[in-house]
Amino acid sequence: MPVSPLPRRPRDRRAGVRIGVQAAVLAAVVAGTTGFTTLHKQVLVQVDGHTVAVTGFGRTVGDVLAGGHIAVADGDAVVPGLDQAVGNGDTIVVEHGQQVHVEVDGQRRTLWTTARTVGGVVDELGLRDARASALRSSAVGRGVLRVSTPKDVRVAVDGATHEVHTAASTVREVLADAGVVLGAHDLVSVPLDTTVVDGLVVMVTRVTTEVRTRTVTVPFSTVKQDDASIMQGTQVVASAGSEGREVETYEAYLVGGAEVGRTVLTRSVLATPVDRVIKVGTKQLPQVAAVAPGTARAIGLQLVLARGWSQQEFACLDSLWTRESNWRVDAHNVSSGAYGIPQALPGSKMGSVGADWRTNPATQITWGLNYIAGRYGTPCAAWAFSNAHHWY
Repeated sequence: MPVSPLPRRPRDRRAGVRIGVQAAVLAAVVAGTTGFTTLHKQVLVQVDGHTVAVTGFGRTVGDVLAGGHIAVADGDAVVPGLDQAVGNGDTIVVEHGQQVHVEVDGQRRTLWTTARTVGGVVDELGLRDARASALRSSAVGRGVLRVSTPKDVRVAVDGATHEVHTAASTVREVLADAGVVLGAHDLVSVPLDTTVVDGLVVMVTRVTTEVRTRTVTVPFSTVKQDDASIMQGTQVVASAGSEGREVETYEAYLVGGAEVGRTVLTRSVLATPVDRVIKVGTKQLPQVAAVAPGTARAIGLQLVLARGWSQQEFACLDSLWTRESNWRVDAHNVSSGAYGIPQALPGSKMGSVGADWRTNPATQITWGLNYIAGRYGTPCAAWAFSNAHHWY
C-alpha cells in the first residue's frame, strides 16, 4: 500500500524576520570589528633622534601623532608627511625645527633649521669647506654660531710674504694656519681678533729684547714753609735743593736694533734728592704811623713815595730805621762805626750823594734808599731780612 507523504507545516513568517535581523547585526559587528582593526595601529616614532613606541587610532600620520600627543609645527620635518597613510608597524620620523643665529664672515643672519649639529647647519648653508666656531659634531646651541668661508690672505713675516688659503675666522687663526709663532713682544699690523676678509694683508714685526742700564737724575721737590719771623709777602730760600741720582735697569724692545720701547725692571739709588725749602713770611707788616711835617720821617715818606713805593713800604722803612737810629741824623754806633739815619758803615759812604752827609737827613735818606733798592729791592724786604738776621 503506498505511503502517503506527510502534510507540510505552514511557514512561520516571524522566524524569517528574526533571521534577517540577526544577519544584519552580525554584518554590522563584522564591519565594526574590521574598521577597529584597521584604525588601531602601533608605530615607532623617532622624535629628534629619540625613538618612542606609539599605540593609537587613525588613518594618517597626523592622526597617529595627535593621538600620541606629539606636537608638530610649521618648519618641523615629518616623514612620511602628515596627510600620508600609515600602517601598523610603520616608522615615523619627526625633526623639530629651531631658530639659529649664524654669523658668516662677520655678517649675522637668523635661520630656521631641523639640523641638530653644527655640521648639519653648515651643510644646510652649503658651506661644506667653511670653518665653524664649534666642532661640527657639537649640538646646536642658543649662542651665535660663527662660520668662516675660505679666503686668500697674505702674511708678511721674517722677510718673506706667504700666500695663505684658509677658512680661519680671525687673524690669530690665520697665523696659526701659516705656522707663524709669535714672540712675547712681536707686533702684528692688525689686532689678533680681527675678522678675516679676503685679500687681507697681515704684517708681523719681530721684536727682540735686551737688558740695559742707565743713570738718571731724580728731580727735587719744592717745599714751602710758613715762617712767623719773616714779614708777610716775603719769601726766603732756606735750602737750594739738589737732584738725586739712580741707576735704572730696564728691558729694551728692539726692532732691527732700534729701541721702540722699554720696561723698567729695577732702580738703585745713588743719591737721594734734597728738597728745596722756601720760607714764606707770615709776620704782619708794620702799620703806617702819623708823620709830623718837617721831620726826617716826613722827608723819608716823601722820598719813598717819589720812588713809586707804597705807604706800606714806608711803614717797613720806618720800623727798620726806628730800630737802627730812631731817625737821628747824628746817630753813631761806637762799636761798629755805623753812622746816621740808615746806619751806613762807614758813614762816609753817604758822601756819594752829598758832601753834607753828616748833617743833612735828605742826603742820608737818599743814600739809604739807594742801598735798600740795590741790595733788597724794597724796604719791606730789607725789614724782613733784618728781622731774620738782626742786621741789614
